[in-house]
Amino acid sequence: MKNILKFFLILAIAVSAMQVSAQKAQKLGHIDFAKLYELMPGQDSIKKAFSTYQESLQKQFVAMQGEYETKLTDYQNNQASMSNIIKQTKEKEILDLQRRIQDFQQTAQEDLQDKEAELTAPIIDKARNAVKEVAKENAYTYIFNSTEGLLLYTESGDDIMPLVKKKLNLK
Repeated sequence: MKNILKFFLILAIAVSAMQVSAQKAQKLGHIDFAKLYELMPGQDSIKKAFSTYQESLQKQFVAMQGEYETKLTDYQNNQASMSNIIKQTKEKEILDLQRRIQDFQQTAQEDLQDKEAELTAPIIDKARNAVKEVAKENAYTYIFNSTEGLLLYTESGDDIMPLVKKKLNLK
């Protein structure tokens, strides 16, 4: 009976030792992803393309606003001499144009956000891929984005910014 008890005790110790040795050590790292993004080449072309797109939307908005003001001024100046049917038609035109301007503003804002995402996606993907490659090459288990405030405390985490900058050939 004692031998069986010793056998199970040794077996339990051996199994627990195997489990401890089988667990992979966690290696943590962090990076200021916003700072990395700022260092990435191609920012000037993105800003220029975005600005050009923004200006084209602004020109369209100004044209619509000018048309609205012209029609409103014409209506106000000639209102007294207009028949009821023309008055109603002009009022409907003005209200319709005002609604279209509001819709345009909302759509333009959404388009600007989509355009920014479209322009920045390749650079963000390139930076993310570099982070992933560095993490794999250096056996990191987790990489935290310190920009987002997701990292509240770290004692043993490594800042991998120098490794990623080296990977991307950034200074």
